[in-house]
Amino acid sequence: MSRVGKYAVTIPSGVEVAIAAGHVEVKGKNGTLRQHILPDVSVEKSDEGVVVKPTANTKTARALWGTTRANIQTMVTGVTEGFKRHLEIQGVGYRAQMQGKILKLQLGYSHDVEFQAPDGITIECPSQTEIIVSGMDKQQVGQVASNIRGWRPPEPYKGKGVRYKDEFVLRKEGKKK
Repeated sequence: MSRVGKYAVTIPSGVEVAIAAGHVEVKGKNGTLRQHILPDVSVEKSDEGVVVKPTANTKTARALWGTTRANIQTMVTGVTEGFKRHLEIQGVGYRAQMQGKILKLQLGYSHDVEFQAPDGITIECPSQTEIIVSGMDKQQVGQVASNIRGWRPPEPYKGKGVRYKDEFVLRKEGKKK
């Protein structure tokens, strides 16, 4: 039995959940999210909230049970509060700035890296060494933050590069004479 899947997803006030054949749609103050539901699980609306149950006692149905419930909970959180990912830049001459919806990064290359923010994602630069990626879709926020980090991941000798705010970079010892 799934430890996560057996709990109902509570629906806060101001959030509407619509369950149709094959998908779940969640509307809130931040917008609308929609997700496809596989036929191995059934999703129902009840007094406690949204209840997810497996349709059969197969391994895939039991695996998708908790995953589907967690995805619906993430959608509810996204349309009410949203998600944020903080990035920081370390290195001499490394900096970031916003120009409209385009993030300009100076990361030690011969040219500036320009990153266009996709729809539904807002990127902020409170300082030249901080980047905040926010939006209502958790997967998209994480993917955009990963793409930005991918331009210059932190290197292990000096720690230079783009890293997540809570990321620990294992530092290596340099060459010995």
